[in-house]
Amino acid sequence: MYPFIRLAKTVAKSSYQAIKGKTITPTDTSQVEFICSINDIDNFLEMNNGRILTLFDLGRNDFAIRSGLGKKLLTNRWGLVVAGSTIQYRKRVRLLDRIRIDTHIAAIDERWFYIEQVMYCNENPASQALLRTGVTNLMSGKTIPTKPVLEALGYPDLTITPSPWVQAWIDADKLREFPQN
Repeated sequence: MYPFIRLAKTVAKSSYQAIKGKTITPTDTSQVEFICSINDIDNFLEMNNGRILTLFDLGRNDFAIRSGLGKKLLTNRWGLVVAGSTIQYRKRVRLLDRIRIDTHIAAIDERWFYIEQVMYCNENPASQALLRTGVTNLMSGKTIPTKPVLEALGYPDLTITPSPWVQAWIDADKLREFPQN
C-alpha cells in the first residue's frame, strides 16, 4: 500500500520548511529522513525494493516543494513524470534503521531533468537511483521543455552538465529497444 501518511507528513514538513525560509535552489540537495517501519519490510525482513523507490518519490516531493516547483505545478497545472530510471542496491535496510534520502538534479537537457537520489542507512550509502524526469502539462499530458520550467522558477540560464557516468546512462538508454506488440 502506498504510504499516504508519510506522504502527507512529508508534504506538510516540506511546506512548513519552505514557509520558514528553508528553501533550496535547483542546484541544492534536499534531504528527508525516515525510520524503516514494519510496513516497509518484505518476507526477508528488509526494506522492499519497491518501497525504496516509493520513498525516493517522497524525496523528490520534498525537493519540488522546497525549490518552489510545487507552487508552479499547481499554478500552471503541471505534473511530474518519471520516464526512466536505474537503481543500485548496496546495503540492506532493516526494521527500525534510520534512513536519509538525498535528492539533487544531476543534469538538465532540453527535455529532461536527471535526478540522482541516494538512500543512506545509518549514515552509510544503501542505494542510489538515477531518474529521467519531466514536467508535464496535465491537460495534454505532453512533456514541457525544461527551459519554460526553469524560467518559471527564476533560473532561465541554469545548465547542469551531466557527469561522465550520467552521460553514459543517457546515451545507453537511447540504444534500449522497447518491446513491440
